[in-house]
Amino acid sequence: MHRVKVRVAEDALDANATIAAANRADFDRAGVAVVNLMSAPGAGKTTVLERILGDGPTIGDGVRVGVLEGDVQGSLDADRLAHLHVPVVQLDTGSGFGGECHLDANMVRSALPLLPLDDLDLLIVENVGNLVCPAEFRIGEDARIMVSSVAEGDDKPLKYPLMFRTCELVVVNKVDLLEHVDFDLDRFFYHLQAVHPGVPHLEVSARTGQGIDALRAWLARLPDRVGAPA
Repeated sequence: MHRVKVRVAEDALDANATIAAANRADFDRAGVAVVNLMSAPGAGKTTVLERILGDGPTIGDGVRVGVLEGDVQGSLDADRLAHLHVPVVQLDTGSGFGGECHLDANMVRSALPLLPLDDLDLLIVENVGNLVCPAEFRIGEDARIMVSSVAEGDDKPLKYPLMFRTCELVVVNKVDLLEHVDFDLDRFFYHLQAVHPGVPHLEVSARTGQGIDALRAWLARLPDRVGAPA
């Protein structure tokens, strides 16, 4: 029985990889870079996006941004972003996908006809809040960002290594709360380096705006990756 479960899981991941490659090819043809934004629930992904996009639907030197918003149910986060006049498409995993705790390549592919790819340079996919499953499923992205927050434990890199190991940038959010929480920033980075040596990181506060310009600049460089090997 155990072998059957392993084979089924491998088949699912192989099928996902095939669809992710098709997504990636479509994004490349449209000239759109894609970033997969992942975190635990409540780490502040949506608030970070509000800060990044608060000045309009472009960042950097006119990079046009759209968002694919993933949630199990409801459009609360998508509604917040839509007020910023940014193209936003909502993708509920509870509608036809069984309430999955992550976005996979097939779900993202189902949303492609709704995305105005010809009008975008960068698509930010806000994944479902979860520290396990999103890391296992590629969606055709060019890069992954892991948002962690000081309201969580500083041992998260050790407890959820795959999430941190597969990202190109780690954003530590809510640093304005450091003096109020039992979170050791040095210990967090020590654990992070043990799991993913050399990975870049940014210290950010979506509430105060600290570090947002640096994150916006990092994102604005992503369209240069379009067409590069994943």
